[in-house]
This record gives sequence, structure tokens and C-alpha cells, in this order.
Amino acid sequence: MRAGPKKRSDYRYFHAITTRWMDNDAYGHVNNVVYYSWFDTVVNQFLIANDALDIEHSPVIGLVIETQCNYFASVAFPDCVTAGLRVTKLGNSSVRYEVGIFRENDESASAQGHFVHVYVDRVTRKPSAIPDKMRLLLQSIQNEEK
Repeated sequence: MRAGPKKRSDYRYFHAITTRWMDNDAYGHVNNVVYYSWFDTVVNQFLIANDALDIEHSPVIGLVIETQCNYFASVAFPDCVTAGLRVTKLGNSSVRYEVGIFRENDESASAQGHFVHVYVDRVTRKPSAIPDKMRLLLQSIQNEEK
């Protein structure tokens, strides 16, 4: 049995996202692949906005090694959505982000899921410890997996 939708209060950081006409599919709702783009957007926006990641020069980069999403309610253009973000596992070189997608002012997630980054050296692509500045930032939105 799958878990039900999480609440806004389960997340630590939020980022508003504007849906676009092209996000809708032939069935009149946002296509499932768009949600993964939103996951990627909120994670990278959080890291970049907080000066923990320089996409052109950081010595380490995050590679996505796992993703998953569950859908609970339809979202469609022109809905406004908010992506909630939290960290549930923080290892030496990996982090599990959980993301909730909230339609308009809904308290329950329309969709939720996770993705795992493994941080690697930009040049060698070998696993690398998460830099201290990034680790501190990630700890600021960390809570235990429920």
C-alpha cells in the first residue's frame, strides 16, 4: 500500500513554479515527465540561490542516480504550483531529496517523490565528499524519513 500525500508542513523549503501551456498533455493535465523537471528545478534553484553550487566551476557535481514520483491529484496549466523540498538522507557523497508538488493553495501534495544525487569530482566523475558549505545548507532542510 502506498503512502498518502504529504502536507506542506512536511517540507522545509519552497519554490514557486509557473506552469506553461506546453506542460499539458493530450489528456488536459501536466504530463508526468514535467514533474521530474520540477524536482530538478527546486533542488538546483535551492543550491544555486544559496551559493552552494556554481554550475560552471564547482569542483563537485551531483549526478542523479534514482528518481521516483507518486501522483495524487491533477495539475494543469494555468495552475500555479509550489515545490516543497526536504532532505531525508545525507551521506558522505550522497543525498536523498524529497519533493512535494502543491497546486495553488492546497495543503496536500498533488504529487510527491524523491531523487538521489551522488556528488562526484567534476573531472574524474569519482564519488567525492559533499563540500562543507553544501552539507551545512542541506542539513538546514533535513528531517528524518517518515
